[in-house]
Amino acid sequence: MTVSGPGTPEPRPAAPGASAVEQLRKEGNELFKCGDYEGALTAYTQALGLGATPQDQAILHRNRAACHLKLEDYDKAETEASKAIEKDGGDVKALYRRSQALEKLGRLDQAVLDLQRCVSLEPKNRVFQEALRNIGGQIQEKVRYMSSTDAKVEQMFQILLDPQEKGTEKKQKASQNLVVLAREDAGAEKIFRSNGVELLQRLLDTGEADLMLAALRTLVGICSEHQSRTVATLSVLGTRRVVSILGVENQAVSLAACHLLQVIFDALKEGVKKGFRGKEGAIIVDPARELKILISNLLELLTEVGVSGQGRDNALSLLIKTVPRKSLKDPNNSLTLWVIDQGLKKILEVGGSVQGPPGELAVTANSRMSASVLLNKLFDDLKCDAERENFHRLCENYIRSWFEGQGLAGKLRAIQTVSCLLQGPCEAGNRALELSGVMESVIALCASEQEEEQLVAVEALIHAAGKAKRASFITANGVSLLKDLYKRSEKDSIRIRALVGLCKLGSAGGTDFSMKQFAEGSTLKLAKQCRKWLCNDQIDPGTRRWAVEGLAYLTFDADVKEEFVEDEAALKALFQLSRSEERSVLFAVASALVNCTNSYDYEEPDPKMVELAKYAKQHVPEQHPKDKPAFVRARVKKLLAAGVVSAMTCMVKTESPVLTGSCRELLSRVFLALVDEVEDRGTVVAQGGGKALLPLALEGTDVGQTKAAQALAKLTITSNPEMTFPGERIYEVVRPLVSLLHLNCSGLQNFEALMALTNLAGISERLRQKILKEKAVPMIEGYMFEEHEMIRRAATECMCNLAMSKEVQDLFEAEGNDRLKLLVLYSGEDDELLRRAAAGGLAMLTSMRPSLCSRIPQVTTHWLEILQALLLSPNQELQHRGVVVALNMVEASKEIAGTLMESEVLEILSVLAKGKESPVTRAAAACLGKAVEYGLIKPNQGGE
Repeated sequence: MTVSGPGTPEPRPAAPGASAVEQLRKEGNELFKCGDYEGALTAYTQALGLGATPQDQAILHRNRAACHLKLEDYDKAETEASKAIEKDGGDVKALYRRSQALEKLGRLDQAVLDLQRCVSLEPKNRVFQEALRNIGGQIQEKVRYMSSTDAKVEQMFQILLDPQEKGTEKKQKASQNLVVLAREDAGAEKIFRSNGVELLQRLLDTGEADLMLAALRTLVGICSEHQSRTVATLSVLGTRRVVSILGVENQAVSLAACHLLQVIFDALKEGVKKGFRGKEGAIIVDPARELKILISNLLELLTEVGVSGQGRDNALSLLIKTVPRKSLKDPNNSLTLWVIDQGLKKILEVGGSVQGPPGELAVTANSRMSASVLLNKLFDDLKCDAERENFHRLCENYIRSWFEGQGLAGKLRAIQTVSCLLQGPCEAGNRALELSGVMESVIALCASEQEEEQLVAVEALIHAAGKAKRASFITANGVSLLKDLYKRSEKDSIRIRALVGLCKLGSAGGTDFSMKQFAEGSTLKLAKQCRKWLCNDQIDPGTRRWAVEGLAYLTFDADVKEEFVEDEAALKALFQLSRSEERSVLFAVASALVNCTNSYDYEEPDPKMVELAKYAKQHVPEQHPKDKPAFVRARVKKLLAAGVVSAMTCMVKTESPVLTGSCRELLSRVFLALVDEVEDRGTVVAQGGGKALLPLALEGTDVGQTKAAQALAKLTITSNPEMTFPGERIYEVVRPLVSLLHLNCSGLQNFEALMALTNLAGISERLRQKILKEKAVPMIEGYMFEEHEMIRRAATECMCNLAMSKEVQDLFEAEGNDRLKLLVLYSGEDDELLRRAAAGGLAMLTSMRPSLCSRIPQVTTHWLEILQALLLSPNQELQHRGVVVALNMVEASKEIAGTLMESEVLEILSVLAKGKESPVTRAAAACLGKAVEYGLIKPNQGGE
């Protein structure tokens, strides 16, 4: 028996009157051949549910294993192959497929046993023999590697733990080698089995930053994607011990501990998802329980005295990444509910902390914003009114506990907590503002003589200003107060915040030119003052951040935008501040840039609807004259010249929780505006824009990801993708581009994605395979039928480039489809660019798969006139593609050649062959030569 391929389901001769099981199995086989592995799986599963015989069950499980191998789900492939072997112990194909799955899972010793069985059953099968040789070589290499690293691991730990080697270069090299070794799974396993975790614990206990870093980075390798080693590591080190390292003063050590905990979380979550199976199939302690213990320790850390502000931020960041559901499609939000019950008060304590006073928690400038982001994510993860009501109740009880009976200090903390909620889950913040006495206290404290008290109150007023219920109250009562503070206060920190409050209230009309709150020229004066403060580097970044907040509101006004982009010093200061440690400024910077580039969503109102609205005396929004496209383009040029791309690239790299999905969306919008003009794209690429767009296209809101993906498409269309996305990065572009093919995207997005994928598909087979793996082919085929000629043409061009791949050629060759017919018909269309794309695909396919040549006459009765039209085309490129198709058909069979020679094609080829030397004349002459060889025509007397 010969194995035709490692992953091909095999048909079985059908008995007369084939059953439903047999029919479904055949359907599955056809779907498999077409590359629809999910569909094939469904068919095989349905067949299994219809009471198949043991023999049929073995085949169906074997075929399911083949599907899972193609889908790279090796755990399921092993399970299915094992089920087939249970039904038939001598099933050689099932044994072979299980060996492939085991090899991919790294279980080489078990894979060898299956392969040895295959060879014993079929000693002459070369596929089995070669596979056995390959896996034997892998095992020998692994043994050699493991034995050589034994002594190395021991030696490295001896150097690191030797007190005499303190601070030496030898010690530094040993720590680096240990980290590198742990990155490979085999090396990590060797360190783990060499009592490595206990030795690493001793390195952590030294308290030396360099040794602690080496230990933490090595532990990352040991725990990465390995649940059983992760749980064992936690049991040795102690969960509390690992979490406590977050709180150290050394920022590098705290960050390394944060990275280790993230890896541990990922490993435990994978364990929950996979039903507690480790990488080597070991049953481990319940990872859900370990996960809760870890989260509980992080929550405890939030309110511990002595923990560094950086450590507190890292703990919040971990909770943000780990607790809420990744997708709302996942019905289980039990972890969020548990965290709210166990730790909401602790999170509020960080959010309500007042920076500075003795006895308060150590916080950074970003801590309160991180707490707001976490609270917002927890609130968004709630599923029903009862859960949300519980959240509100806990927040309100906490605020009351400080507001009532705790004196002025308690009131300040309560108001600070309300500010935190207003920046996060604003619904909860609004509810808190409604509590008796809160708003009155805010207004009263704005007039306090103490700067700290004023700061807390003014910030709360600013955050409350945009919230629906309180906006009218504040507009009525707060404007005069804010103006008074702005004019009379001697402290810049108060004046700048008061100004922001005025800016926020003054921008209530948004981009509507007819809805301005302030007198003519007032917004320009406010903006000028904001720019002045922004450029004053004598003011601390935390205070200058508020100047950017003011500009984020004022730049709704087009006059302000125009002045801002002209102010080089202000732009430079803005970009410098965006790179600073003051991460809470990111959203305001992104908002100001969105306003300056007009990259918010704006639709021109229907003129008829405008007239109707005017007739009904309804308000009609008006666009500022300086927001017309020409002004916007000019502003984009000025921002590019000022270095906006490099600033945004730095913002994207930020790992702070402040870089929320909404903030990412704003950056994506700006990038899309920057690459709108073809001539600007080179500047964006040169300043690192291509690299920055990738993470934006893969993470964030749906709108943000789509905008970033469209910007990537524009760059991929007009620049060399290999230079724009060097190295492995080019493969990351494929998924965002494919996402633009979905029906919920606009026609322009579909078109640009198809054009970009066409470019990528023409570069290499590996890229074509990546496009196939992302399941783009069915979507591209769908767009080949699109009514819009540009989309239809782009899809055809893309499909023709993909046709260089064997899998796509198989699709065209498969029986019972119209793919070839479509290409033939498109080769005769009026649209010359569409004809060129289709004819190019036809030329390549008939060259790669000669069997398709005999099917061309079967797909349409017009095939001959379409071919003749190509041969007679005045366009040399079309003519060449036509003559190549003709040559492929002549070479494919004598019968087709005879049909062609009996038609006008003979005369056309004769004329073409006598033309000036070119690829067309050579191909035409080759056609005639082959016809002479067949004896279909005779050369003339001159031997031509």
